[in-house]
Amino acid sequence: MNISQLNVGMAADPAVLDPGATAWMLAASALVLLMTPGLAFFYGGLVRMKSVLNIMMMSFGAMGVVAVVWALWGYGLAFGPDTMAGLVGDPFANPGLSGLTSTIGGKAPGLPDMVFIGFQATFAIITVALISGAVAERVRFGPWLLFAALWVTLVYAPIAHWVWGGGLFGPTGIVGSKISALDFAGGTVVHMNAGIAGLMLAVVLGKRLGFMKDPNIRPHNLPFVMLGAGLLWFGWFGFNAGSELAADATAGLAWTNTLLATSAALLGWLLIERLRDGHATSLGAASGAVAGLVAVTPACGFVDPIGAILIGAVAGAVCALAVGLKFRIGLDDSLDVVAVHFVGGLWGTLSLGFFAVPSAKTEGGLFYGGGMAQFWPQVLTALIVTAWSAVMTTLIGLAIHKTMRMRVSEASEQSGIDVTEHAETAYELLMVGGTFHPGEHHGKPVPAEGRTDHPQAASADSDERVTSGQPDREAARQAGSSKVRT
Repeated sequence: MNISQLNVGMAADPAVLDPGATAWMLAASALVLLMTPGLAFFYGGLVRMKSVLNIMMMSFGAMGVVAVVWALWGYGLAFGPDTMAGLVGDPFANPGLSGLTSTIGGKAPGLPDMVFIGFQATFAIITVALISGAVAERVRFGPWLLFAALWVTLVYAPIAHWVWGGGLFGPTGIVGSKISALDFAGGTVVHMNAGIAGLMLAVVLGKRLGFMKDPNIRPHNLPFVMLGAGLLWFGWFGFNAGSELAADATAGLAWTNTLLATSAALLGWLLIERLRDGHATSLGAASGAVAGLVAVTPACGFVDPIGAILIGAVAGAVCALAVGLKFRIGLDDSLDVVAVHFVGGLWGTLSLGFFAVPSAKTEGGLFYGGGMAQFWPQVLTALIVTAWSAVMTTLIGLAIHKTMRMRVSEASEQSGIDVTEHAETAYELLMVGGTFHPGEHHGKPVPAEGRTDHPQAASADSDERVTSGQPDREAARQAGSSKVRT
């Protein structure tokens, strides 16, 4: 069959395989999956050296748990036939993905259903992983895995069904039949959802020991942060452009808008840093890029390049300013999940009310002749998603914390969560001729005295030991601690 015959066949029958779309979506799915290890590096560099393995394991643990849950019942809850008045899909329609392994065109013309299922699984995975940044350095690994399974079931899957699965916000849904909100690739489903969940879980678990008092609570490896941001940016092209579910002009628009908004946000964040602090930092560049990626996600397929640049520039500035709020209100959002993902996702969602280009799905935003007609649906959608995620996350977090003790003990937090939870350390800088072996401590805190062969045991402040010998180290740390984001 030549290509012209194939195109005619697809137009008549969406169940005919589209090789180009299938190849692109397989690549896009792999790109999105890579974002989670990228996030692990990004988060890993932002924590102290005694916690880096734990925060990276929280991302990898999400990959393990969420993928299995997605196959067994999560996909059905998110994209199955409506049940409970559109609240969720039917998890029993295709249990364990039965009946879907060879079907084509169920969700997009010419696309095998298994490709769509895999693509959506990668979204669920990274959404859960994003939450971990808000509670870094204080969560036990086992309860975190349980949280991941419950949260993707009770929070992520229902919201995905509302927005993308034909539920509450679908054309025939209770809300969607009256208003039409836009979310191209996950501003509400992924970023606002994860951001508000991180906020509520941080409140449930409380602050880290020494928060706003210990100058050593600061990023330990900025090259890791830059590497993670680069991997996120790379994978995000699959995240946004892939959400078109086809290799077409809209996918190209989403790709280009992702580039432009991210670049503008990077500059916006650096400008705020330069004006406020006198320096443009590598951490600011990485954080600004992520803020732009977040903000353009809901809008990338609905705005033109100028709109994308403006969305990104505002996102970089607003998220940079939002980071400082956690210190004013005393919220220990460890890695600024709320400031970047919730605030950035909220701005991106609302920005469609201003910058959406007229199309078959919208009359356009305020600056494109549509007035405020698109703005109010965006506001209502954001409010509903925020409320559901906040309430359900709080209930799940409290249930696990009260029954299984989700937070590590004070002794474990002081000696190092990597050792107590995983019996490993990321760096063996003081280990020449040492005697430490994984599993040696059997999950017990490492004594702070009498051990010179272990980087976390040598001192309660292992970061200080490793960097000893640098001239004027303490003076430099004290001078810069107020300007470095923790």
